[in-house]
Amino acid sequence: MLRVPTLVGLFWINKDPTEVGASTPLSKTALVWTRFAAIFKQPRTIQLSGFMPSTQLEIRLLAGGACAVLALIVWAGGGIAAHQDQANQQQRPRKVGATPTPSASPTNQPRTNSSGEEVDEGDVVRVETQLVSVPAVVTDRNGHPLAGLRAENFVVLEDGKLQRVTNFATTEAPFEIALLLDTSGSTRDELGLIRDAANAFINALRPGDRVGIVAFKNAPRKGSPLATVEVLSGLDSDHQALRAAIENLGTSNGTPFYDGLGRVADQVFRDPPREEMRGRRAVVALTDGVDSSSDSGYDDARAKLARAGLASYFIEVNTEEYVEDRLLKDCQDDGRLTLSARQLERFRQLFVPQSEKEDYQDFCRMGQFERMDISRKLYNLARKEMGEMARASGGRAFAAGSVQEARAAFAEVANEIGTQYSLGYYPSNKTRDGRFRQIKVEVRGVKDASVRAREGYFAPKQ
Repeated sequence: MLRVPTLVGLFWINKDPTEVGASTPLSKTALVWTRFAAIFKQPRTIQLSGFMPSTQLEIRLLAGGACAVLALIVWAGGGIAAHQDQANQQQRPRKVGATPTPSASPTNQPRTNSSGEEVDEGDVVRVETQLVSVPAVVTDRNGHPLAGLRAENFVVLEDGKLQRVTNFATTEAPFEIALLLDTSGSTRDELGLIRDAANAFINALRPGDRVGIVAFKNAPRKGSPLATVEVLSGLDSDHQALRAAIENLGTSNGTPFYDGLGRVADQVFRDPPREEMRGRRAVVALTDGVDSSSDSGYDDARAKLARAGLASYFIEVNTEEYVEDRLLKDCQDDGRLTLSARQLERFRQLFVPQSEKEDYQDFCRMGQFERMDISRKLYNLARKEMGEMARASGGRAFAAGSVQEARAAFAEVANEIGTQYSLGYYPSNKTRDGRFRQIKVEVRGVKDASVRAREGYFAPKQ
């Protein structure tokens, strides 16, 4: 028995602690008043049923009516504490992933995660979702874009299995574009034409479209300057600000093309898209595609663009003849060009991996035909890589014989972007195995229509 002594005018409460649980209710003040009205001089044992089950209280009053008032204070305080203990006991772990019933309360409905484990209130629950965005262009039999289609006109298959389209944007929705301008090599002498073509492209876009500007420049270092990537402008819809960024275009002695694509994904499109921009992002690159100075490689660049969900458009400027003429010059001649050490090593690894590394370290010791062979294979490889990135993402590659022709290609790209649909779905295959998932988009209810869309993506890894 637990005896709590009080001073003169107070009382004792005798309570067996082994019989009282933390959930004992102690707040019925009306019943307390009734019980204490009958207690004055003799100790009595009372069964207080209804608010302390199975608990006996022995109360001895040493004074008159004052004890009843104080009793209310003590019992009220005990009742509050007991209710707090009861509430704490009832805050059990919640279940994650379970469908709650309408009458369920979040504080007393347990939760478990997908593996059946209980999750406490303070735990962070990670919900795994990955929206796959699929840009798509629909054309008629003559190759003209078709507008006005609705979500029910599209069917999306992943590895042959039908997927439910949850996100759909029409051709009227705004777009976000990163414009990558290659001002290296032969294009250095045509910087004015490149600026004019880029400004014409921006003027052809619609209100609400946002553009970022990325280019190459020479960074000072000991010896020869180093070609690096420069972000001249983040995504912006202010045409005046974009034109000012284009005016700041510089030139470079090398082409860090893969690094440039990586910066587009990592920096320009670093933040998640706004709801209306989901699946409506693209990179448009004016370049010959022959990388000479990147720290990264083709596989890295392609993977980053794919993870960012970008449609890739390439305006391939043909600089091959200009470069070959200068590669054949003697290393002592003015105006000559050389292949960089990185270009030579990449050529060796891809085309003659059995050869010795030392054989491809000194460009000036190579014969003219060997130089020409290396150059032509690197140009063909660049065109192949740009074509692969364009097809895989639902974009296109345009050939431009010169920078002058690039302006017309820019107009085609702007027109196509303005007619692109965007589809989104959550894959039914939740396996995080890093494998490639093939996407196929079909159009229903439209006669003689063809669709070009993203070919697939790599699933995330566990």
